[in-house]
Order: sequence, then structure tokens, then C-alpha cells
Amino acid sequence: MKKLLDDPAEAVTDALQGLAAAHPDLLTVHHEPTYVQRAGGTPPGHVGVVSGGGSGHEPLHTGFVGSGMLDAAVPGAVFTSPTADQVAAALKAADGGAGVLAIVKNYTGDVLNFETAVELAQLDGVEVASVLVNDDVAVEDSMYTAGRRGVAGTLFVEKVAGAAAARGDSLEAVAGLARRAVGRVRTMGVALSACTVPHVGRPSFDLPDDEVEIGIGIHGEPGRHRIPAGGARDIATRLVDAVLDDLAPAGGEQVLLFVNGMGGTPLSELYGTYARAREVVEARGVRVVRSLVGSYVTSLEMQGASVTVAVLDDELTALWDAPVRTPALTW
Repeated sequence: MKKLLDDPAEAVTDALQGLAAAHPDLLTVHHEPTYVQRAGGTPPGHVGVVSGGGSGHEPLHTGFVGSGMLDAAVPGAVFTSPTADQVAAALKAADGGAGVLAIVKNYTGDVLNFETAVELAQLDGVEVASVLVNDDVAVEDSMYTAGRRGVAGTLFVEKVAGAAAARGDSLEAVAGLARRAVGRVRTMGVALSACTVPHVGRPSFDLPDDEVEIGIGIHGEPGRHRIPAGGARDIATRLVDAVLDDLAPAGGEQVLLFVNGMGGTPLSELYGTYARAREVVEARGVRVVRSLVGSYVTSLEMQGASVTVAVLDDELTALWDAPVRTPALTW
């Protein structure tokens, strides 16, 4: 294993130390328990937006803390859910007096610990609503979840909720928009190679050089099947067809097309995949009006990509376009 680490057991701590040092104007890292909070805290009278999950998916979630997106994020150990105590501390810290929305990816550990944390925060007088993200069309159930997994579409939900909170919407309204975003976003991914968890020291799974794994999650967990490795056009067609078959947008509907790198794929290959994916989307009579290309919801250094499609309406488009300033997403 070759990684830029001093002590694999301290990988998350070291990363958070660097995040705080690089972006002191945007966020603060708290310890015991560990969570990341927007610099200056949630504006008084505004809904706080909190998300979190295992580390190793950076910049999700800590890289999206800042104005217009998350007020706090809770990082667990690599590929491990944060504890309920961590999440509860973040929920309480993000309360600006108008309640807090918790955005939870559908992985069993995250779901259970967020549920416990919400109860703890409510006992302390914090009004909390929760939204579950389950955008992965690859598998209905897996070793990690009951139901669909939450993957790259989480970024879309966090952006919509953060923008709604920033304009002063109520907790009920922010949660309602987040649920609308969940209902309109779908994702599917592919792995070209495995990643290596630092404290494990070996690849998460074996994948021959001439095969790819279709429908993986963000921990390298199994997808639908393995196939012979093909080019960007073949991969993009398989992913987009699966997403659109499930999402079933009407002809002429407007969408966001998001091609996400899994951590080890060059941006040039992601743009090439985007070009092929857009051709497939538009051939189905769907209009791509917003785009995002880059590595935003990763699986350490795994090679591969995912394709996300979100059906937009006027309000969701406005919330996507609203100003955001975080370490990883700014416009």
C-alpha cells in the first residue's frame, strides 16, 4: 500500500486538521466529539442543514460545509458511520432557532445512528426533521442497506436544502424541498478498480484488468454484475439507460446531468464520459440544462464514475443556481 499517510489510524484526524487549516474562513472542526461546523454558525432564525457519514468519500460531506449548503457535517472513520453522539452534537450546534434538517444517506449504520441522534437532540429541545437519500438504481437491497443506497445524488439534495435554508424557508419547507429532490434524482456507478482502506492495507475487492463492476456503491460493495471492460460510450450508455429507465422523465423535461469521479479517475476521462452520457440523455428527448463534472462523492482512490440525473422544475433550478461557498463547491 502506497499512500500519503503517516499513521493509517490517524488518516481522518489528519485530513480534518488540514481541512480546518486550509479553510478557516469557511468552517471550524470540533473534537470530542468530532464534527465540522460552518464558520460563524447557522445564521439566527435560519434552518440548519446537517449531513454526514463515513470518511473516504471526500469532498462529501465535510467539503460542502459553508454558506448555501451544509451548516455542519459529521465524519466517521473511513467507510464507517459516525457515532450517534457525534451526530447529536452537530445537530445541536447547527440549531439557529428554526430547527435542523438531517440529510441521511441510506446505509444501515448511518440510518440507525442518525435516528438515535435525532432523538437525543429532540430531548434537548432541538426541532429536527430527517430526509433519507436513496438514489442508487443499481440494487434494491444490499449487504449495507434495506432499500436503495444513497450515493452521489446526495450532493443534489444537500445543495437544494442548503439553498432553501439560506433564503429563510421554514423547516417544513426545507424538508419538503429536500424530499422533492430525493424523488427526482437517480444514480448508477461503475468501478474500474478497487480502493484500499488505509487501516486495512489491501484492495477492497479483486477485479481483473479486463473487467469492470457495474452498479457499485461508494464502498466498493457489489453491484449488478461484472462485464468485459468497454470504452466511455459503452459504460455511459449502460449507466444512463439504467438511470433513465428508473427515473422515467417525460420527453422535453429539463435535467441536471452529473458525472462523478470515484476518486482515481482523471478529469479528462470524466469529461469524455459526460460527452457520451449527454448524447444518450438527449437521444431520449430529455433536455440537459445544468451540468456538473468532477470527483465530489468518492470512494478513496477507486477508479470509476457514476452518472446522476435530476429532473428539475423552476424552483429546484433556482435553488441549484443559488450562491454557494464551500471548500468543494462554489459559485
